[in-house]
Formats: sequence, structure tokens, C-alpha cells
Amino acid sequence: MDRVELAYLEHLLRDPVPLWGLVRTRLGYLLLDEHALQTILPMLKGGLPWGRSDLLSFMMWRGDTPHGRAEAMGRRLCVARCLPVALGWMLRRRLPLGFAYINTGHSNLTSRMLSSVKASDGRIAVLVHDVIPLEHPDWQKTGSVEKFRDKIACVGALADLVIHTSCDGQRRVEQSMQSIGRVPPGVVAYQGVEPAYPDPAQLPQGLPPERPYFVAVGTIEPRKNINLLLDVWDDLGPDAPPLLICGCRGWRNDALFARLDALPAHGPVREVPNLSDPALSALIQGAVALLFPSLAEGFGRPPVEAATLGTTTLCANLDVYQEVLGNKIVYVDGLDRYSWSSAVTKMIREQCSPSENPAFEPLKWTDHFKVVLRLT
Repeated sequence: MDRVELAYLEHLLRDPVPLWGLVRTRLGYLLLDEHALQTILPMLKGGLPWGRSDLLSFMMWRGDTPHGRAEAMGRRLCVARCLPVALGWMLRRRLPLGFAYINTGHSNLTSRMLSSVKASDGRIAVLVHDVIPLEHPDWQKTGSVEKFRDKIACVGALADLVIHTSCDGQRRVEQSMQSIGRVPPGVVAYQGVEPAYPDPAQLPQGLPPERPYFVAVGTIEPRKNINLLLDVWDDLGPDAPPLLICGCRGWRNDALFARLDALPAHGPVREVPNLSDPALSALIQGAVALLFPSLAEGFGRPPVEAATLGTTTLCANLDVYQEVLGNKIVYVDGLDRYSWSSAVTKMIREQCSPSENPAFEPLKWTDHFKVVLRLT
């Protein structure tokens, strides 16, 4: 979601239409103009530090924290600020009639936020990435399903347009909305997928491995199905090739975390969290294959990025990938351990290099915005 939000910000800053940013803090809301958004853009991208915390941030966050420094910078740059109860008043006073509010990150989807926009004569467009929390509540953090349901109910009741990133996603989102209430008009616009330029110099010491290797990418959470890959590597035995699990640990996966902790320090399976985008692109591009046995995705960027980089991808057979990638990747039943073991064994034997794979035509953000912005 962070990449999507950043892509929207960069594109809208290049657009001649006036732009504002609305930031929620612990105390209320900040309104940023284009100059402020241009100023914080390199900070959001990690190129510049956020600066110092102010006294208010220090008190609210109980110390000097990254969140506190970001809020302090927002207060220094904002053109207006208000308590939550005055949000509608601030929007009516500061924004032109008929403005468009675009929400792309599943945050701030509350009755107060969306009702304040409506009361200020604003139009609402929301990008809904997926409804996996409603489809698979047993995979979610405790208490998160109810909060997510409330967000989707608010979007259904108040949005003028819902942006979907695939036809499969639209079908699933609208099915969930229909069970809750209203289904707003929707449009499908594929996400832009433009991987960072591969930079092996940014990889930690010891990477990439000297032997041919495989990568798995994504937060280690239940639906990513990393347990299946560990089963496959058990099947491959002591001569298994390196498997690099590139992602941070998530939630509700204690048994898997214990299994990862018990792996030998110098064994073939290794966790590699917190890589930079150029480093991750370098690992993906040099791998025998990306392995992606995820059981549910709204769009799922890693297989699309791997295909764009020319890397073979072995992927669970999800409808969204049939739609977006077609025959550019290899599909396997996401629960069939034997099929995955057989497919990985074949890839080890053949070791197809990236240059031998057919190039996948990248999905461009410019195409996404041509669809979305003419409707918002």
C-alpha cells in the first residue's frame, strides 16, 4: 500500500490541478499544501530525515520517535490544523467546492472522515486493495476484522467511486459490500509495477549466495503459506539450494516462527528482512525463481515484479494472476506439497536463467491514472 500511496503522491504533484494533503495525527488533522507535500516527499522516500520532534510530539509519543518527528514536521509545514470535531469546518474553509478526496491506503476510512468530506461538497474515491480480512478472518490480527468491516461499510455508504486493481478484486470487493450494504460505482485500473533498478551493491554481506538460489517475498503471515516452502525444503534434503525468505515477520504465525528459529544457522533457508528496493530487485533478478505460494491476494506485486524483471515465477493458482499474468508464470496448487516439490526439483534441474524468460510488458502507473483521474 505504501508504494501505491507514494505513486499517487508523485503523480498528483506533477499534475497542474491544485493538490492538498490531509494528515491525521494523534490530536487531529493537518492540511498540507503543494509546497509542503513537495518538501516531505524525499522524507517519505527515505532520502532525508524528518527533523526534530517538538514538545507536543515528545509528550504524545512519550519520547523522540519517528512518528513523532513526522507529525512535528507536518505541524511546521501545514497551512491549517484542527481537532477531529472541526474537520468539516476546516475542509469547507480551505478547499474549493467540488474537490476530490482520494484515499488509497485503507486508513482514515471512518464515518467522521468521509462524512466531513461529503458535508464539504467533496467527492470521494477510495482504492480498496482487497477484502481478505472479511474473506479469511482466521488469518487476521485479533480485533482487526471488525475494524476492517466498519471501514468497508463506510466506503460502501459514502464513496462516489471505488477503484479496484483487478476484475477479480472488483468481484470479491463488491460481493463483500453487497452483504453489508450499498455497492458504489467501481472502476478497474491495474496497479503500476515498476521494480526498482537492481543494485547488488546494496545487498548485505554474503548475498547473493554463490549457489543457484530461490527467493520468497512478502510479510511472513498465515496467508503467504511459507510453511509449505519449509515442507518442500525438507523434502529436498541436505543438498537443497538456498531459499531466501525476504520479508519481516507478521502475525498469528507463532508455530512457523518457532520453526524458522529452529533452522540451522548455516542451512539452506535464510530470512532476509528489511532489504532496500534495489537490493530486493537484485536478488529477484538473480534467482532461479521467485516462489509465491500465497493463498489469497488482492493484486500481489511480487510475482508481477519478478515477471517484469524476467525471473521465472512459481505461483499459487489464483484468479488474479491468471488475469494479470496469464501464461507468463508457472501455476501450482497452493496446498499441494508434492506438486511444489516436483516443480522446484524441475527448476533446480533446468536452472532457467532470467535472460531465457520471455519479458513481461510492465504495467505502468500512467495507464492506471488515465483510467482513474478522468473519473475523479
